[in-house]
Amino acid sequence: MMRKFVLPATIAVLMACAGQMHSGFQPVTDAAAIKAVFDTTAAGWNRGELPVYLSAYVDSATAMGSTGLVRGVSGIEGQMRGGFWRTGRPAQSLSYDHLEIRPIGPDQAIATGQFILSGGGRPNRTGWFTTIWVRTPQGWRMVHDHSS
Repeated sequence: MMRKFVLPATIAVLMACAGQMHSGFQPVTDAAAIKAVFDTTAAGWNRGELPVYLSAYVDSATAMGSTGLVRGVSGIEGQMRGGFWRTGRPAQSLSYDHLEIRPIGPDQAIATGQFILSGGGRPNRTGWFTTIWVRTPQGWRMVHDHSS
């Protein structure tokens, strides 16, 4: 008779432990952590530090823009150096607006918003983006960036 209860009891204990190990997406703290990465990328960009901007991406990230799909951080870097960073520095300052972060899983989130490029003696350029984020041992990082 005791045998009937061993499997359900074991499953219940494992589920309880799993729930304690990770509680899933925490809207306030996880959204704040992702916003902090956005702040870091903009600050790095504006200081002319492309590696700081790129640190928001996982190595295998993809990016979709007007020229199509780019794979990997090195591909994203090449795209930046061929466009916004053609002179070795950003042509304009970067900021973000209308940032909204929503969970799509316990360790995944979607962030949408608007990027604004301003200054540099050029007219402001703006566009909209959708980014997909995952929780990594290094914190929240982008796995996909679709900007237009």
